[in-house]
Amino acid sequence: MELSTHSPLNPRSLISIVVPVFNEEAGIEQLRMRLRNLRFLWKNVDLEFIFVDDGSSDQTLRVLHETFELDPLYRVVAHDKNRGVGAANRTAFQHCRGDIICTIDADCTYGPENLLRLVEALAESKSDIAVASPYHPRGAVEGVAPWRIFLSKACSWFYWLIAPVRLYTYTSVFRAYTRLVIDSLEFEEDGFVFTAETLIRAAELGFRIVEVPMTLHSRVIGQTKMKVVRTIRGHLRLIGKTAVRRIQSIGKSVAAPVGQSN
Repeated sequence: MELSTHSPLNPRSLISIVVPVFNEEAGIEQLRMRLRNLRFLWKNVDLEFIFVDDGSSDQTLRVLHETFELDPLYRVVAHDKNRGVGAANRTAFQHCRGDIICTIDADCTYGPENLLRLVEALAESKSDIAVASPYHPRGAVEGVAPWRIFLSKACSWFYWLIAPVRLYTYTSVFRAYTRLVIDSLEFEEDGFVFTAETLIRAAELGFRIVEVPMTLHSRVIGQTKMKVVRTIRGHLRLIGKTAVRRIQSIGKSVAAPVGQSN
């Protein structure tokens, strides 16, 4: 990848790639191969990989250490119990040293090589967050269970109605953030709902978000760790909180004296 003239990176910049894992023992070898390929593709920057084992009950943590411990740019952090993918990302962010922080799914349902497209989109659009968007008109979904597509699209539709930023996809984990966003952003959700919360919070802070059309593939190894009922409740809770803040914001704008900005 050649950096564009507006790239937020300089040659030899460091990019942090966050990989939460939970009971992914069987998929570690696939991860190793796909992440190793990233280093061959991305030759003009340095990459560090931050794994967070989120309280796995299988041998994921042991396999992670055996696979990556000899490489100083792979770091493994562990939760003593399962706290959720949002909590795992929050922990990982505290250990990231990069100028750009990327988050990916351990199951490689988005090809890790597509991170290059996200970082280039940050540069070309001068945005602060680039998010993979399978529901964009030029995006696609292949082999994913219909119920998951329905849930994700339904949530994204509701967020589109009330969020301060209009996007096709709010629920994708596959993203690239500038360092400033990670240093500024606070989010409360521990589970999958953090995907929508971080975008909404970032938009409320004035950060720019760009969608990158991408294909979401079905998982090849293992099975989804999403707790469906808990995730639905979390989205409903976040939709309610977001709607209240939007109403309050609109109310303040209407009540502000002429010539006064918020």
